[in-house]
Amino acid sequence: MEHGEKQITVVDEQGNEQLCEVLFTFESDKFNKSYVLYYPLGADEDDEEEIEIHASAFLPGNEGEEGELQPIETEDEWDMIEEMLNTFLEDEEME
Repeated sequence: MEHGEKQITVVDEQGNEQLCEVLFTFESDKFNKSYVLYYPLGADEDDEEEIEIHASAFLPGNEGEEGELQPIETEDEWDMIEEMLNTFLEDEEME
């Protein structure tokens, strides 16, 4: 994954590749990490079902190398991500 990419391929626990749309990325000084929020493509946005949004920590790769997604490990990180997501969604609704 590169900064600014709009789509990423995520591999799940079963080894299945899933093309995902990047919702937004942000950096946290508190945790000294970058985060990416994304959802699986193919989820129909007009559908009544709620889109499942995923979040991962993101380690940028060295020059020319792809970055790496990592699981989020602490409650504090999840709380901060949820806050960022809520703010993002509120801003989207305002537009």
